[in-house]
Amino acid sequence: MVRVIKPDNEHAILPVGEALDMAFNLNLDLVEVAPNADPPVCKIMDHGKYLFEKKKKEKEAKKKQHVIVLKELRFRPQTDDHDYNFKKRHAESFLKEGNKVKATVQFKGRDIIYSDQGKKLLDRLAEDLEDIGKIETPAKLEGKRMSMVLTPAKGPGS
Repeated sequence: MVRVIKPDNEHAILPVGEALDMAFNLNLDLVEVAPNADPPVCKIMDHGKYLFEKKKKEKEAKKKQHVIVLKELRFRPQTDDHDYNFKKRHAESFLKEGNKVKATVQFKGRDIIYSDQGKKLLDRLAEDLEDIGKIETPAKLEGKRMSMVLTPAKGPGS
């Protein structure tokens, strides 16, 4: 015996064979919805259409979500103003799209003695972008790299 939910949302307790015959006569499927219930609950429906609708809803939900991406900008301690402004504009566009920006100053060879210039460069970038982004991770030196992470101040597209 199973509890059957018919397409018109009527409930009935029927033997399994009778429920299968009813589904077959309606050209629909008998789908077990709650196997642990007493008696088990089955529903007469078009299973293919159900799966299609479910997939469609999942696809729609996935379309609405925004994945945050970490974009990286690399500088050197003696980066020229023109190059700095060019990379700053890229950082602005990344932040406006809703992505995080990791600004990194790469020190090569003896450049490590200019770590104070690297810190000033990252602080300047954070100050220039303070209206559209905020500091998530402050500038810190890790080996021969100094990096800082900025996040968008508001949501994407604002």
